[in-house]
Amino acid sequence: MLEKGYIQVYTGNGKGKTTASLGIALRMICAGNRVFCGQFMKGQDYSELKAEKILPNFTIEQFGSTNFINGEPCIEDIQNAKKGLLRMKEVLMSGNFDMVIFDEVNTSLYFKLFSVSEVLEVLNLKPNNVEVILTGRYAPKEIIEIADLVTEMKEIKHYYNKGIESRIGIEN
Repeated sequence: MLEKGYIQVYTGNGKGKTTASLGIALRMICAGNRVFCGQFMKGQDYSELKAEKILPNFTIEQFGSTNFINGEPCIEDIQNAKKGLLRMKEVLMSGNFDMVIFDEVNTSLYFKLFSVSEVLEVLNLKPNNVEVILTGRYAPKEIIEIADLVTEMKEIKHYYNKGIESRIGIEN
């Protein structure tokens, strides 16, 4: 258990935001802590979903559909996100986890799946000893202001631009 938990943000257009959060989750688990990862906007079969079966003290849930949001989100996207935020509130307040990851929450805010004030309400309930990580592009200034650590991933070069699809174990 942590003595003091902070709020970390991983944002920007570069690759590695979710990956960074999962790396820290691995460190937490190896130190004997419990981690919950809630993935907003994701319903696809990502490799990290198998981690729950391999790693003790790791729980992961998805709050999205199998389709990416292109343009305007549909009603299902909004409903999934709102249910996910309610679940994250329960998890954060449960006392069962030392780290709680809100994966793609910033991108969810960008698509207006819920409001910044709704997310801030949940974050204000954070117990003092719980570490929180918020990932996703387009972190709003209100989220950046309340965070204790903010890292922006900047894309310099990406093989995706050469037509290379996501690879299992690397991007998926």
